[in-house]
Amino acid sequence: MRIGSWTLPHPVFVAPMAGVTDRPYRRLCKALGAAYAVSEMAASNPQLWNSVKTSRRLDHKGESEPIAVQIAGSDPEMMAEAARYNIEKGAHIIDINMGCPVKKVCNVASGSALLRDEALVARILHSVVQACRPYDIPVTLKTRTGWDRSSRNAVRIGMIAQDAGIAALTLHGRTRCDLYQGEAEYDTIREVKRSLEIPVVANGDIDSPEKARQVLEYTGADAVMIGRAAQGRPWIFREISHYLATGEHLAPPTWGELRRCLLDHLEDHYQFYGQYTGVRTARKHIGWYLEGLPNAEEVRRQINSSETTKEQVLALQAWFDQFSTNETIELHALAA
Repeated sequence: MRIGSWTLPHPVFVAPMAGVTDRPYRRLCKALGAAYAVSEMAASNPQLWNSVKTSRRLDHKGESEPIAVQIAGSDPEMMAEAARYNIEKGAHIIDINMGCPVKKVCNVASGSALLRDEALVARILHSVVQACRPYDIPVTLKTRTGWDRSSRNAVRIGMIAQDAGIAALTLHGRTRCDLYQGEAEYDTIREVKRSLEIPVVANGDIDSPEKARQVLEYTGADAVMIGRAAQGRPWIFREISHYLATGEHLAPPTWGELRRCLLDHLEDHYQFYGQYTGVRTARKHIGWYLEGLPNAEEVRRQINSSETTKEQVLALQAWFDQFSTNETIELHALAA
């Protein structure tokens, strides 16, 4: 699959998730097989660009190319300026968020709330594409199937995007009002793919190698994007890409591999956020890694009450010491 001049090695991507896909997590997912990663959603309002939160979201130091930055907003000119700003900061691809279902985003007519105003969608897409064109930077769009089930307009939005010059479209197979409930609408993704010439990426409920292949075959999509299923299981990208290429399953990680993966992730995470923020933002990641694994309740309590990064690391090291490093972790435990 190609996005502009970028050729991606295989069709398995990590989804942008606010509060999750920060630089340490993107670097980890790419190291474990994700062919492509998009940053957390960054505000288009220039008054926020120098905030600590936005500055972190625009930090791509040490991340492998291509660098893809997602921007969000509802003002066409402001979105265009945000695109130019991020290009100057090193972005190779600009992604536009029209899929976020979070209330505080939709309440300011951003994210998936834009799907209720197709004329505004067109103005934003044209404005950002035109701003990026002098730099030869491709623009992509991530969206949903509509605002609600009575107003699905994914095909029309896709046609608007293609006409505006969008290089690729990622479609989460739910409406905004569905949030993350119910099953993803692969029929809609298939309809959108059949209607467009640009690449289409399928997103939603893809949590195994078999599901990835099934979705690609059924929808005809050019790639799949993995979100929640990669939380605490970042090796899912190599599992899926290997299965798609060979039809064979990779062995699950050993306890030693899990230990190295988690502790290396934490080291990068702590360096990125610092002591105070790092110990707190690491809790959710550690919880995802430990979910469904044996004897994890006590160490999770220790992790959540720890006030220093050292305390978290020592608690995890002590917990890992009970397992043989060469023993393979049972698949059912990882999927629990």
